[in-house]
Amino acid sequence: MKIAQVTPLYEAVPPKLYGGTERVVAHLTDALVELGHDVTLFASAEARTKARLIPVRDQAIRLDPAPLKSDLAAHMTMLSEVLARADDFDVIHFHTDMIHFPFFERFADKTVTTLHGRLDMKDLPEVYERWPDFGLISISDHQRRPLAFANWKATVHHGMPAEQYRFSPKSDGYLAFLGRISPEKRPDRAIEIATKLGKTLKMAAKVDAADKIYFETKIKPLIDGNPLIEFIGEIGDHQKSDFLGGADALLFPIDWPEPFGLVMIEAMACGTPVVAFRCGSTPEIIEDGATGFLVDTIEQAIAAADRAPLLDREAIRARFELRFSATAMARRYLDVYGDLLAKRPFAEPALSDVVVPLHEDRSFAAIA
Repeated sequence: MKIAQVTPLYEAVPPKLYGGTERVVAHLTDALVELGHDVTLFASAEARTKARLIPVRDQAIRLDPAPLKSDLAAHMTMLSEVLARADDFDVIHFHTDMIHFPFFERFADKTVTTLHGRLDMKDLPEVYERWPDFGLISISDHQRRPLAFANWKATVHHGMPAEQYRFSPKSDGYLAFLGRISPEKRPDRAIEIATKLGKTLKMAAKVDAADKIYFETKIKPLIDGNPLIEFIGEIGDHQKSDFLGGADALLFPIDWPEPFGLVMIEAMACGTPVVAFRCGSTPEIIEDGATGFLVDTIEQAIAAADRAPLLDREAIRARFELRFSATAMARRYLDVYGDLLAKRPFAEPALSDVVVPLHEDRSFAAIA
């Protein structure tokens, strides 16, 4: 199968530091190649991939030092490159939200679009009502609820390469928080849980410019002077096995409709249980009492974090491999691609393309 993967340009593929969508695209692309498919990746030039790379920007946008950048212009340039090659592919898989819809209307039946973000926002319903021919993939069943009417084809949970994360049979006794410092991620809850439990909390977290005031005014005062809290900052993939593997549990104390939550399966890959608030996708990812605990209150979270070391870390890793490996994800997407191809109308060849063998007398009567 000839497959195009079209990624956002905000982060490298895979990201050098924080980044969810581009990381998933990287792992999916490589897994599809390993399964024997002809895959082309449209991404920035520093992408590391087993697929054929079509570079559409010199580097990813977020870490580009240029003072003035246009993400819209960069993505329009990429879409033009994809459009010029659209006939080369059996399937074009977009991860760029809805920006490609006006440009690819005549190719809608050969596209799938994975939506990676939250969908409970103003203006989105009108877009999916206006372009209903584009088949959509959700990354959790919960994610699609605000747009239940849309053209959903499947839910495909994210996956990660099993070999990328090192299993840790034993923890080092601390709690972990990994992700972004933002109000919806509730790092304040993580700090409260660890403090009340009397356990060290290591926080490996990115602070976006948009969240800098929140960090300085709400979170930093909770960290300063608290001997239990160690703020590490943003980390890369090569540091995650040690960071997550050493934890008794990953705290995932979110307060928003999380579409998926990659850090949960990254922790599971290391054998580390997850204590997650019952919100968004978490009930689909965490098997309560097996790979972690689902909680509704701070009190429940404290009790769960205290019990987390009792869970079987080998069993957690096994569940990751079964449910959330990159190969498992790729196979689920191949099912979606196959359905797309099976439903595509058969195009009869034009008369000019038909080669009719003629008999020696070259008369149509003789041919008949």
